[in-house]
Amino acid sequence: MRWVYGVFWVVAIALGSSAVGAGSQGAPDYVLDGRLIQGGLVVGRTAPGSRVTQDGQRVRVSADGDFLLGFTRDAPATSDLSVELPGGRVVSETLQVAAREYDIQRIDGLPESKVSPYKPEDLARIRKDSADANKARARDDDRQDFLGGFAWPVTGPISGVYGSQRVLNGKPRRPHFGVDIAAPVGTPVRAPAAGVVTLAVPDMFFSGGTLIIDHGHKLSSSFLHMSRLLVTVGDRVRQGDVIGEVGATGRVTGAHLDWRMNLRDRRIDPQLLVPPMSETTAASTER
Repeated sequence: MRWVYGVFWVVAIALGSSAVGAGSQGAPDYVLDGRLIQGGLVVGRTAPGSRVTQDGQRVRVSADGDFLLGFTRDAPATSDLSVELPGGRVVSETLQVAAREYDIQRIDGLPESKVSPYKPEDLARIRKDSADANKARARDDDRQDFLGGFAWPVTGPISGVYGSQRVLNGKPRRPHFGVDIAAPVGTPVRAPAAGVVTLAVPDMFFSGGTLIIDHGHKLSSSFLHMSRLLVTVGDRVRQGDVIGEVGATGRVTGAHLDWRMNLRDRRIDPQLLVPPMSETTAASTER
């Protein structure tokens, strides 16, 4: 299995994949495709009816045997994968996870109330926003929209990357968990993959206009700082559908889209799932 520029191709074993434990017919017990790297997402396939765990965490397996593995920003050097096949035989592998180096990004000029909020009403709003987002990401459908691959939701200069340590108005804050794409207010934002809208809030405290789309198996995309939301909760979207417009809402210094992705409780890097922006922009120009 292999993603190529937003298209998911199925092959026996792709470059960079891992297959172990050939069965009696010589077929692999499972195949993995994706980068074994901090922030990475890996798509697997095994025999239907298998039970899969990653680091002791149960992983959903589709009726066709598809499953997802993810690695956090600070994932350790190894990750334990276990596959219990329908007949009861268990195959295991210790995956080697590549480390990354992260930049430090300093952002000044933000309203202090957005950096160190203290008003009770603001703190209550932040707690509600977090609870709403967590509820939206808790959806766990046996849909495999992710098999269609991913495309950039908008094109433009990349102004922020996954994993960078943020220093806001001189104060160290949590790392950035998305990719920021600079674009003018009103630029159309397109669904990077098919899915179901699980959150649509026009004005969250930190993230402003915010959408979340679930792609199945608790894999979701979040879109922050939007000026307009053009879909509502429950809408089914296809890859390429316009879902809203770029904005400068929430905690920002300029117009951009912040695209983030979560797999279960793991924040992953969207930029690892799409071609380089330069290639996407060139392809759009040629059309």
